[in-house]
Amino acid sequence: MSQQHNFEGIAEYSDDERKLLLRLAHRAIAAKLRKEELDTSAPSTHLAELRGAFTTLHRNGKLRGCIGYIQPLYPLYRTIADTAVAAAFHDPRFVPVALGELSELEIEISVLSPPVPIEPEEVRVGRHGLIVSLGQARGLLLPQVPLEWGWDREQFLSETCHKAGLPPDAWKHGARLEGFTAEVFGESQATTPKVILP
Repeated sequence: MSQQHNFEGIAEYSDDERKLLLRLAHRAIAAKLRKEELDTSAPSTHLAELRGAFTTLHRNGKLRGCIGYIQPLYPLYRTIADTAVAAAFHDPRFVPVALGELSELEIEISVLSPPVPIEPEEVRVGRHGLIVSLGQARGLLLPQVPLEWGWDREQFLSETCHKAGLPPDAWKHGARLEGFTAEVFGESQATTPKVILP
């Protein structure tokens, strides 16, 4: 999957850091399945910074789970371990991952910038992820999603409303919009990411 820049337009995480986080996600899922303890010591001060992130699982090219924290609540390395386990076992759209699937899982990590209010006309497909909220309803789509589906800006806005369980035009009628960027990296692209410039 492609890699998205951070606010400065450059990759924040090195090749080694990306590989370490991807390995950590795999180890966390395997440890849970095998009922083993996972080493949760901080690998570096950089990876111990508080960051929001999502971990996405694919199997045979199909989505197998995706869970994340929008807000920077925990150190990044812990966030990745926690969201990997949650994506594997607690995504309500899927049955829990089985031991026989471990070797077939492909992992993608999205490290998020803090969300900020955004106007519909400011949304840039391929740069922004979106959060739409109205009352108790809330939906989020990552920056790579509209690229994967070929959506334009209006469809991206509408689909994020749909994710929230709202009418597709709720973004025109009082729903709150927040945008964020993400640095996204996955298995085969861990060392050769495609950077989408602002």
